[in-house]
Amino acid sequence: MDDRMFRTAMGKFATGVTVIASELDGEVHGMTANAFMSVSLDPKLVLISVGTDAKMNKIIQESQKFTVNILSGSQKEMSMIFSGQIKEERKVDFDIFEGLPVIENSLVSMACNVYETFEAGDHTLYVGEVMNLSLKDGEPLTFFEGKYKQMI
Repeated sequence: MDDRMFRTAMGKFATGVTVIASELDGEVHGMTANAFMSVSLDPKLVLISVGTDAKMNKIIQESQKFTVNILSGSQKEMSMIFSGQIKEERKVDFDIFEGLPVIENSLVSMACNVYETFEAGDHTLYVGEVMNLSLKDGEPLTFFEGKYKQMI
């Protein structure tokens, strides 16, 4: 199996779409991620996967905090901005929740402290302890076979 075949196989797993955000030295940074999962109810833990060479990896290592914003079906552009698919500069206004940046109108925004960190291949896995969350009704933005989907 080569890298392309592995990526194609992983694309067969439909996921929700999140934007991970954090703040360091007064500057907000974000990245689109679909590598997100719930880990534990007691304590309340989630896991994100960040590329070792990604700018966000250094930011989370230094800040020891991050937010997970589960995007709604109407937030495809937000995902595209933070994944680098939209190249021109776009101003994104973040709300502040529990002192951390969150994306307005996300289905869920979670404020997390880094609980544990693991190196795994070319990624760093961050287990985050959810300190608080906000919840909205709506349909999620999903990703399947390299394409965005809106649930109907």
